[in-house]
Amino acid sequence: MAFARSRQALAVAGVLGLALGVAACGTGNDKKSGNAGSAECGAYEKYEGHDGKKVTIYSSIRDIEDERLQQSWKEFEDCTGIEIDHEGSGEFEAQLPVRVDGGNAPDLAFIPQPGLLKRFVDAGKLKPVGADTKAMAEQNYSADWLKYSTVNGQLYGAPLGSNVKSFVWYSPKTFKEKGWTVPTTWDDMIKLSDQIAASGTKPWCAGIESGDATGWPATDWIEDVLLRTGGPDVYDKWTTHEIPFNDPQVADALNRAGTILKNEKYVNGGFGGVKSIATTSFQEGGTPITAGKCALHRQASFYANQWPQGTKVAEDGDVFAFYFPAIDPSKGKPVLGGGEFVGAFADRPEVQAVQTYLASGEYANSRAKIGDWVSANKKLDLNNVPNPVDKLSVGILQDEKTVFRFDGSDLMPAAVGAGTFWKGMVAWINGKDTTAVLNDIEGSWK
Repeated sequence: MAFARSRQALAVAGVLGLALGVAACGTGNDKKSGNAGSAECGAYEKYEGHDGKKVTIYSSIRDIEDERLQQSWKEFEDCTGIEIDHEGSGEFEAQLPVRVDGGNAPDLAFIPQPGLLKRFVDAGKLKPVGADTKAMAEQNYSADWLKYSTVNGQLYGAPLGSNVKSFVWYSPKTFKEKGWTVPTTWDDMIKLSDQIAASGTKPWCAGIESGDATGWPATDWIEDVLLRTGGPDVYDKWTTHEIPFNDPQVADALNRAGTILKNEKYVNGGFGGVKSIATTSFQEGGTPITAGKCALHRQASFYANQWPQGTKVAEDGDVFAFYFPAIDPSKGKPVLGGGEFVGAFADRPEVQAVQTYLASGEYANSRAKIGDWVSANKKLDLNNVPNPVDKLSVGILQDEKTVFRFDGSDLMPAAVGAGTFWKGMVAWINGKDTTAVLNDIEGSWK
């Protein structure tokens, strides 16, 4: 599932912490504060020299998240005199190509799909990053992240925000009451599922209905499992079609996911049987955990915002999440996720300055302090991450043992990743066998 779609679906209600981080570098009403050059602005000296210049940014980020963006770079604006004009749109993915092809491209765009970024590179529209941005990105992000915005050996965008999808949500309160232990291996997770099922509760709940995007949560399941059984090399070959979609290794991964998702003893707690997964919205998919009607729900870090109002999300709270366990320890600590990349359609000096700043540790920490944001930036201080699930996510992303891979459906051609793959997973949940489903998807990959 595209990161942009998840962000739009999970816009957070209420203004949290907007008073944080408004620092002493000016009022925000002037172009450049009289404090420019002061100790408070010392971190921005390397970006100075562009007073009065304007940089436009286009993204999918709207509403409260847009306000948080404005907050996150306010000090940079005050200290450098660069005005950042951000526009967020619910039609970002459709409108960005229209703007770019029509000669009305923004200076910068936060692009959540590597495939879309490559489309602009292939068309000669996106600018390679400058030397300063390249150095900053290489210093602050792992090679796993930079590969997704690298085309033909050149870097075209630095990572920005991210999310972790390899999580299983549960109720710490219920686990404590029942004496259940958080599993750290796949086998332990299956044993726990059997234990919960034997107690009379269906252990898992799930929902893959999402309007036009129905099916995407199930694609995340197969991606997460294949990353654990085949490892990153097989995963990479699958997402680039070096091996066919119906390769036996892919079939094995889908069948393993099916030992949970298509197991009537395991699902769908609070909703019904296996087929109810296809008609249960992804927003509601995990909520039976809060009512004790199921115990486990595999979903990304951004699901933290879907729990009923008043739900305490914490390690000792009503709900929390644990890492979706590895299956083969020799494959490392695989993590599935998504993110955005800051691509530039202009290379004016002030544009390069903003692009470089957004790749910096200063920016990552400024944005993180405001709340509800995750990044794989190595300079991000965990102490600046207030949300406990976000803190867990950043810890995983910064773990040297982590093997990160981008959401597979976002890497594939849209007709497959956001088309036949989604539809195929719905058919699979509704009873179509693995071989037929994978053959159909493979046949659609032109």
